[in-house]
Amino acid sequence: QVQLVESGGGLVQPGGSLRLSCAASGSILMVYNMDWYRQAPGKQRELVARITTGGSTNYADSVKGRFTISRDNAKNTVSLQMNSLKPEDTAVYYCYVFARVTTGLTSAVWGQGTQVTVSS
Repeated sequence: QVQLVESGGGLVQPGGSLRLSCAASGSILMVYNMDWYRQAPGKQRELVARITTGGSTNYADSVKGRFTISRDNAKNTVSLQMNSLKPEDTAVYYCYVFARVTTGLTSAVWGQGTQVTVSS
């Protein structure tokens, strides 16, 4: 019903930047919250950033001032601009979307994950 495709991960040096993107497709009526989570080895998955339909944003304290989440409601896409990256930002990053589909039901969907590695 709803599919997510992520892109943009990779290897970057400390202090560098990366931009992650996630596109939602399928039988979508409306996309509500769009989130980015991350999971580092041996750690629990954590919420990195959230953006609502209206554009309100929330960030984890660890990324405030460095990461920026944005969305394009017309295209059902969400992006995460990551600047001043640190080794502790190394993780698999997941897009998470809550949407209403054409059947009227809601659907919560995870992306496949994209690896971000910050290392010199």
